[in-house]
Amino acid sequence: MLATRESFDKTLIQRDPKRVTKLPISLVIIALNEEAHIERCIRSAPFADDIVVVDSFSTDRTVEISKQCGARVFQEKWKGFGPQKAFATSQAKNSWVISLDADEALSPELAAEIIEVFTSLDPETGYLFPRKSYHLGRWIGHGGWYPDYQLRLFNKDKSQWNSAALHEKVEVKARVAMKAPLLHWVFDDLSDQVITNDRYSTLGAQQLHEAGKKFSYFKLVTKPMSKFIETYFFKRGFMDGTAGFIISVGAAYSIFLRFAKLWELQRVRKKSS
Repeated sequence: MLATRESFDKTLIQRDPKRVTKLPISLVIIALNEEAHIERCIRSAPFADDIVVVDSFSTDRTVEISKQCGARVFQEKWKGFGPQKAFATSQAKNSWVISLDADEALSPELAAEIIEVFTSLDPETGYLFPRKSYHLGRWIGHGGWYPDYQLRLFNKDKSQWNSAALHEKVEVKARVAMKAPLLHWVFDDLSDQVITNDRYSTLGAQQLHEAGKKFSYFKLVTKPMSKFIETYFFKRGFMDGTAGFIISVGAAYSIFLRFAKLWELQRVRKKSS
């Protein structure tokens, strides 16, 4: 059974990293005000012999905690997800890199799997972790949330992040999926989800505009509805109970915001031209 955040944190804090065999792998993390998550993230990969945290000038204890956990910390102004992760990866001492978000952590099973297969890793290949997210008091297993495969292990000499400000990805020649889960504490609460959806919908609208997509009333109406039907019914979000319903409504609203902001953006640009 997967742990809650509290029990998982306690287990990691009790683990002695000195008793784990070190591998030439760099753990790379980008962060901003992540004092509640950063220690768990770092301690979940005790085999990494190099830890890089690129911080965007946090105002909490993120930097202090990272250094206490043995990380090399770099301060870098926010550039967008792709460029920020590319910069962080460039600071890694090793060719093999595990790139995690601060609110993610390797499950003990995934850490053991990485150690087991390390000597057989192919530099031309990127390795996908099935990500499982914890939200609204439970692990979410449906609605498109699991398995949410994320490419997190790669060789930086052969692969690199693209420059996308949102939905960034590592460009690799081949992909292989691993079995054990990457754990993700996706939102602190519903308010955090609303704030995050607001921020991401802005980035999504900007991407649509930059790609030359024109606002459509048809999409404004139909895309949110189809998103709810997709996640709640076809991807069985209903099997996650009330949490699944809330998540599907949130996904639909995020899509609505994206197209509404595209309308707003193009309306403002049209008036100013």
